[in-house]
Amino acid sequence: MAKPALVADIGASTIRVALARANGALVSMRSFPLRSDENPETRLAAALLAAKPRPDAAVLAVAGPVDGDQVTMTNFNWSFSQKTLMRSLKLKRMAVVNDFVAVAHALPALRPADLVSIPGGHKNAKGNLLACGPGSGFGVSALIPARRPIAIASEAGHMRLGAATADAARVVAHLVREMGTVVTEHVLSGPGLARLHRILTDRHESAEEIAAAARKGHAEAKATVDMFLRWFGRIAGDLALTFDARGGVYLAGGVSRALAPLVASSGFREAFENHPPYATRLAAIPLYVVVHPAPGLTGAAVLARRLMR
Repeated sequence: MAKPALVADIGASTIRVALARANGALVSMRSFPLRSDENPETRLAAALLAAKPRPDAAVLAVAGPVDGDQVTMTNFNWSFSQKTLMRSLKLKRMAVVNDFVAVAHALPALRPADLVSIPGGHKNAKGNLLACGPGSGFGVSALIPARRPIAIASEAGHMRLGAATADAARVVAHLVREMGTVVTEHVLSGPGLARLHRILTDRHESAEEIAAAARKGHAEAKATVDMFLRWFGRIAGDLALTFDARGGVYLAGGVSRALAPLVASSGFREAFENHPPYATRLAAIPLYVVVHPAPGLTGAAVLARRLMR
């Protein structure tokens, strides 16, 4: 039997690991919370030790830019040399990619059950696909369709955040006083949702608590989430124009998944399309919320198939 590859999706709060078979199937999938003092290498080594047969190849998706041998995560205190890590884990082949690059590679493999469709738009089979969304930060990657699809890495979550309404301008002004330079993920992320809720209500609640309350119809949480989703819609529209994502925009990340039941009834699509003079162009783009629990692992498995050929 051909050896599987180890695949891992390493975020700021969670590490997911699995084995990817040669046909792309994922087995032995596990998820662990990451402590702030934990070295993810320990989890990777344990997963390799438990696998039978032991993989000699791995694809790691990490929440941060991957520009060379030295990789530093953005919102988690881990920096590593790819060459040193590969030797330490006793691997023959290893690829490291940005986590949303892995999500982008997963998009063509997602099934209808993995997605919640937002009404409007129509599929353009030749169009670029865009994955974007809030988790611990705000991830972005575009996929160019081809026989061998190409994913474009992006750090667009660190673009300066502006306001399109008076309410949003007040929030940005508050954040400028509090934080100085304000970037997209300061609002569009799990910590950002909690930050927005605190500014609007003076309540200190987690993103999970806010999302759960909004799904139950609690007025304050619902108002915060409505503002969050409108802001998200506008930024997603900006990014759709940036990457010419007429093949579809896929809202990924843990916060998108938590808010999936609320997106269609919110102002998300209205804000997404409100980019004169391109409202008609954006109205034609299909929108989906990715509810698959681990799209990063699915994308890493796609890349593992390439690595093992």
